[in-house]
Amino acid sequence: MPAAEIAASLAFINWTVLTGLAIGSFAAVVLGLFRTSATKGYLGFVALTSAAFGLLAWLSDDGVAGGPQFGIWMGPAVENVWPTVRPVALGLFSGLALVNALGLFWGARSKLVALSGLAVGLLVLVAAALSWGSGAGAALLFVQLAVLAAATGGVWAAMILGHWYLVTPKLPEAPLILFARVLTGVVALQLGLFIVWVVTGAGPEGVAGLGALTGSWALFVWLRLVVGIVFPLVVSWAAIQTARTRSMESATGLLYINVGTIAAGTILAAGLYFGAGLLV
Repeated sequence: MPAAEIAASLAFINWTVLTGLAIGSFAAVVLGLFRTSATKGYLGFVALTSAAFGLLAWLSDDGVAGGPQFGIWMGPAVENVWPTVRPVALGLFSGLALVNALGLFWGARSKLVALSGLAVGLLVLVAAALSWGSGAGAALLFVQLAVLAAATGGVWAAMILGHWYLVTPKLPEAPLILFARVLTGVVALQLGLFIVWVVTGAGPEGVAGLGALTGSWALFVWLRLVVGIVFPLVVSWAAIQTARTRSMESATGLLYINVGTIAAGTILAAGLYFGAGLLV
């Protein structure tokens, strides 16, 4: 049963969501440092949540140590150094995120330290992809993990920024507009990747020619498309328009909705990959 096979991959889904929140939100901190006038309090708080999510992901890493070996897709037994690198890099990333958070709270905006944290975060995703795949399959999985992280962590950071306007109304609207635009671009990229991957049958057990839309996993694939991509894309666009008019309460409410729908899409995407071998 598809639902049972997705349930069997819960450890991998949990790891993907937590890691995505950690690395994606930290990427938003780096963007905020380089491109916006966001306050040190906001950037430090998001970096702190990133460190916390990273710690939770690190604590859950034992649950994915053996690689995906269940469901329709019997994952490849990859014997290499990357399963060891993955938790080490994840722990280092959490530490660097915490250092960035403390530095920001103390007024230090070290772009070098922030970039180092982001680089280690990308290493985590590379190690995960190479732990659970090889060759072109690992490359595709890295792209999926990176885009899921950008969407999941990005919407979390944007939603928190919306809250900052509610307590600091004199903040310029440019940072929230930028974050909402980047989020819209990431979700649009997810839509493009979904179309390409479904048409070509990408993934360990992918079925080309739109087969994923009509097979036994079709309900979950359609939910991934409609709930996790199309709806958030529309809502993200609406958040840009409301932020432009300084309707920050409306923009924050829209981003709240997107936190739930994008997280649901990430859960579905991870479940479909690790439970069925479908890349969507």
